[in-house]
Amino acid sequence: MVDFDDNRLLARLFGEHDRHLSRIERRLGVSVSSRGNRVAISGPAGKRETARALLTDLYRRLHEGHDVDEGTVEGALKMAERTTIEALDAPEGAEDIVVRARRRAVTPRSPNQRRYLAALRDNDLVFGIGPAGTGKTFLAVAMAVSMLLEGRVERIVLARPAVEAGERLGFLPGDMREKIDPYLRPLFDALHDMLPADQVARRIERGEIEIAPLAFMRGRTLADAFVIVDEAQNTTVRQMKMLLTRLGDGARMVVTGDPRQVDLPSGERSGLVDAVELLESAEDVAVIRFENRDVVRHPLVARVLEAYDARDRRRRGTTGEDT
Repeated sequence: MVDFDDNRLLARLFGEHDRHLSRIERRLGVSVSSRGNRVAISGPAGKRETARALLTDLYRRLHEGHDVDEGTVEGALKMAERTTIEALDAPEGAEDIVVRARRRAVTPRSPNQRRYLAALRDNDLVFGIGPAGTGKTFLAVAMAVSMLLEGRVERIVLARPAVEAGERLGFLPGDMREKIDPYLRPLFDALHDMLPADQVARRIERGEIEIAPLAFMRGRTLADAFVIVDEAQNTTVRQMKMLLTRLGDGARMVVTGDPRQVDLPSGERSGLVDAVELLESAEDVAVIRFENRDVVRHPLVARVLEAYDARDRRRRGTTGEDT
């Protein structure tokens, strides 16, 4: 039996038509019933304890003013379904990380997201690698905005290779903003999740936020900046070296990408893969590897990724290829 002190929050915890509660019961194999502010959980002892801890954690989020939506519940379930050993391996204090931006507060939804946020907090260079939908870029932008608002960095620099255009942006129609917008739109979207649109525009105008294609980083030294390099699997080895040597005093860099989604010409080695192999054991460098089960989009996305990965593994087994 678990007692909660606010019935209104309890209704939000259960979700509309008890949607959240039904998902928790189905996934954990328990039955949950409530009378007033008292919640009873029945099922195997271990599962009961897991459900109790999960409901208590979600209720705490609501009590602290955070939203609990389907994505939050799914993330909490994934954390509950992973072994407690993973939680014990997390960096000290990581479970308490809340990244606060102007429009929202962001908390980790999986053990790897928790490790990632701790790495972003504690290291000057972080590599976040893994499939789409695991929060690599979103969490990096959240941490960057938080540090900018706190005055811990003076600006945010967001860079992304424009591989489809071969970075020959001069051949594309329109002014420079129109040329680069399609390649940088995911970064704009993440920024607008963190800050009101007018603040994003003002900070870009003042130079506090800079969004640019990779080619614009050459010849610069980035001091007191939070630098995010997105889709870095599509950098060459030379480009990656150029980027990593841009860091100046007081700067941090996050490099994100999925080594399985390289769009470089055949035979060209990914700068992301090369850098991780070279620097993983270096001091003040963290490498966080996300997996399909860390996907925090629609639950079907993880299953789609797993289906494609399984097919690729079968093909490699048949042809003897090594990718």
